[in-house]
Amino acid sequence: MYDMNDAELPRSSDLIPDGTFAKVTMVIRPGGLDGQGEVDRGLLKASRSGGDVRMIDAEFTVIVGPHAKRKFWQNFTVAGGKVDEQGVSIGWKISKGTFRAMIDSACGLDPQDMSEAARAKRVLRGLADLSGITFAAKICVEPSSDARYSASNRLDRVVLPGEPEYARIMAGEPVPASPSAPRPAKQAVAPAPAPAAPAWASASPPAAAPAAHHQWAAPAAQPPLPPSPAAQAPLAGGPAWLNG
Repeated sequence: MYDMNDAELPRSSDLIPDGTFAKVTMVIRPGGLDGQGEVDRGLLKASRSGGDVRMIDAEFTVIVGPHAKRKFWQNFTVAGGKVDEQGVSIGWKISKGTFRAMIDSACGLDPQDMSEAARAKRVLRGLADLSGITFAAKICVEPSSDARYSASNRLDRVVLPGEPEYARIMAGEPVPASPSAPRPAKQAVAPAPAPAAPAWASASPPAAAPAAHHQWAAPAAQPPLPPSPAAQAPLAGGPAWLNG
């Protein structure tokens, strides 16, 4: 027998309002592919579109305030895809900047602080060390690029020390939302129709136009996901200093 009376009721599918400031914790859901080191064994996931792109599958949970326990998900490219003039993955450069901002926010570091102590806190044994990090965030609503699915929540940006909202967010105090600029969904552009042939033209149809070393101490409606694997567990030997 299964007594369902004490089961939790389904949570609302409403999105977290665009521009919400919140204190969030990020964990990484292992994707089965190995990263560069032993710490990241089985951590990465492949892109659904194929190719050489490798990502981390991040799950964010709001930990305090009116949206506490609400979750949203986001992938971060860590290898592959388009590269810059030096051959470095552009997606990785963007993700790396976001991860550094998470560390600065979590540790209360001035982004301009390049002292030995601050630099040491930004050094990771592997990307798995980011699992469990708690920081100040601004959340946005992003339209889906697929008409079959509705919009979803995403990390708009990390809120850093020195910003007016930072201290209040980290203290768990309410902060008025600041909606982001509209983010239109990417739509496939259909090629322009070829002009009609004049009556005197050949009966043949015209040619078609071309288609354009640390471990942190301390959903909204979207495309269906497979059952969530267990979040990456904190690793022994991690930095007890981070969220303490």
